Amino acid sequence: MTIWRSFTDVPTDLVAAGTAVTVGNFDGVHRGHRAVVARARQRADELGCPLVTVTFDPHPMAVLRPEHAPSMLTTLEERAALLAEVGVDHVFALPFDMDVASWTPQEFVDRVLVSALHARAVVVGANFRFGHRAGGDVAFLAAAGAVAGFAAEGVLLDGGPQVWSSTYIRTCLAAGDVAGAAEALGRPFAVRGEVVQGDQRGRELGYPTANVPTDGLTAAPADGVYAGWLRRLDTAETYPAAISVGTNPTFDGARYRRIESYVLDRTDLDLYGVEVEVEFVERLRGMVTFDGIDPLLEQMADDVRRTRELLGA
Repeated sequence: MTIWRSFTDVPTDLVAAGTAVTVGNFDGVHRGHRAVVARARQRADELGCPLVTVTFDPHPMAVLRPEHAPSMLTTLEERAALLAEVGVDHVFALPFDMDVASWTPQEFVDRVLVSALHARAVVVGANFRFGHRAGGDVAFLAAAGAVAGFAAEGVLLDGGPQVWSSTYIRTCLAAGDVAGAAEALGRPFAVRGEVVQGDQRGRELGYPTANVPTDGLTAAPADGVYAGWLRRLDTAETYPAAISVGTNPTFDGARYRRIESYVLDRTDLDLYGVEVEVEFVERLRGMVTFDGIDPLLEQMADDVRRTRELLGA
């Protein structure tokens, strides 16, 4: 998997014979995205050419309307790794700025699909819009392709009553519904980050936690307690964990939301400075302010018991 971050990164010798292309934000690489990629992979195999995904960095809303920019389900690197798993050969992360935002749909076709990638087939979601003020759609893309020499098609996104989408997944997370998010993603929702030193109150209470701060730019579940898994990214060791998301209201709260993972039955782990992935399986409860340490300890013991049962740990 190669990530191209500018037009000059695109190797002309690789794409000269043509490519199959998918275009979109692909945040989360959920089940709807994978339906699009699967069809694009099929077209690439039929044509005997590489499959390239065009995505945008940063998310267009972060440039056009920053106050409404969504929290991201995945970083660019995580997106690329997930896309590689489902058959994408290369990712072209088009740097999105106000100049790119001003391109007409035809300019996008000419500059990206024709001149840069020599597209022979383009596969997008059926609701795909592009170009200045989202002026282009699948019908425009198909007509432009007929002139430029590529075939374009839209693929209906998978889903039941609710079509799988990144927006739907964020809605699930905002409600603490990590099981619903996992259904749409096709895998449990996870957050990555470096373990930092916290207040160490958990250690004092007999429940030492690995603390990963959240920055507001990356999606995280609603405040509460969850059952899940903590995986070290340096060794791939995976541990069952009871996970708290929030600001510790019982202790007057922290300055920022954080994800605190207590690895079941382990008080000997030194994870400071280690990159970890925290995977959410099921929500146990919402965040509660306790009237003292004893009821908090009683609840934490029950959280651990339920986590053990849910994970079979």
